[in-house]
Amino acid sequence: MPTVDTRRFVRIRWTIYAVLVAAYMLVFFHRFAPGVVSGELAAAFGTSAAALGSLSAMYFYIYTAMQMPAGVLADTLGSRLSVTVGNLVAGLGSVLFGLADDLAAASLGRFLVGLGVSVVFVGLMKSNSVWFSERRYGTISGLTLLLGNVGAIAATGPLALMLLWVDWRSLFVVLGAAAMVLALLSWWLVRDRPEQLGFPSVREMEGLPPHAPRQQHWLRDLRAVLANRRLWPGFFYDLGITGSLFGMLGLWAVPLLRDVHGLDRGEASLYTTAGTVAFAAGCLLAGHVSDRLGRRRPVLQTGALLYLAMCLALLFLPWGPGFTGLALFTLMGLAAGSFVVAYAHAKEVTAPSLSGMAIALVNTGLFLGAALFQPLFGWVMDLGWDGSLSAAGVPVYGPQDYQRGLWLLTGFAALATVASWRLVETGCRNVTRSGP
Repeated sequence: MPTVDTRRFVRIRWTIYAVLVAAYMLVFFHRFAPGVVSGELAAAFGTSAAALGSLSAMYFYIYTAMQMPAGVLADTLGSRLSVTVGNLVAGLGSVLFGLADDLAAASLGRFLVGLGVSVVFVGLMKSNSVWFSERRYGTISGLTLLLGNVGAIAATGPLALMLLWVDWRSLFVVLGAAAMVLALLSWWLVRDRPEQLGFPSVREMEGLPPHAPRQQHWLRDLRAVLANRRLWPGFFYDLGITGSLFGMLGLWAVPLLRDVHGLDRGEASLYTTAGTVAFAAGCLLAGHVSDRLGRRRPVLQTGALLYLAMCLALLFLPWGPGFTGLALFTLMGLAAGSFVVAYAHAKEVTAPSLSGMAIALVNTGLFLGAALFQPLFGWVMDLGWDGSLSAAGVPVYGPQDYQRGLWLLTGFAALATVASWRLVETGCRNVTRSGP
């Protein structure tokens, strides 16, 4: 093997990573922002809880539907092209959302945002699988989710502060412009494989044989991925644990704290911020611990059990604002961070050339969970709502309404716990092939 300019390789690798992870931070911002501006959205478009849930979940509907196509694009066309186009579409959608005059236009904008950002995460994780060592994939996955969650953190407390100075419409227009800039950077700086820049593969740098390339049409590859029974527990794990967390923090936690515990938006956003920060830290911790242990299953099981316990505590304990509330939201986020290990698990129970599709399948579960959870939560609250409205025309729900929603949250957590016991242990290595 020829001599490798290691410093140049490392510089290029981290530059590619930085561009893609910046786009991923915007993905998270769009995911959580509706929860903080829910009052403005309800007033601007005159929506009920169910309609507001559907508007917010429009992002998740298309994101969910696009995950398998995103995996196919990552495995065939590569991360560079898919993320570039995705950023352009998301930018257009964000601008449209900010300028929308009615619910239909806002829904279309939200739809385009979800469509555009749907390819970013899978493209980023596929890029990580070829630019970083598989022995550190859990750790780099945790770092990726940690940095991505900076966008989610910005969409909670910091966004509430920003809204004191700028209106929500202007904010989404600026976000659209930022996405278009990232599209240009993606095309300019991102490359799909080290070989495109004259480097050997990462495995060859480590003295190992390169992975076998794809050898058949992508439709046959896709069928093979869908038929892989080892992948589906990860799908249901992410549906239950992260789908419900994203649905809760992204839309319903702030209204719950406002209507049941009397907090204003700024105060309530501190709790979602705490949950989001803990989730980010939990991702990094879980990925690192899994790599150090050399095991995936125990980390996923422990996270699911802790998350279920926190959901039961929200449902049954007499918690309120202050230490108990912050502790529960923090521990929920920390426990849910274990989900990042499911991506490493998916990559390790699938042929390496199909890692994009495998990760996309597991990720589909996450966003299907969020897409189902947000409107279902609103629907179960509307079942017993007495029709109360605030002076601004925003629906006001009582503790018993939110109690029904918390039963739904607990059910999702129980599903993840059951799925965690159906996972196979990979030992942090690919189990579809023999050899190193």
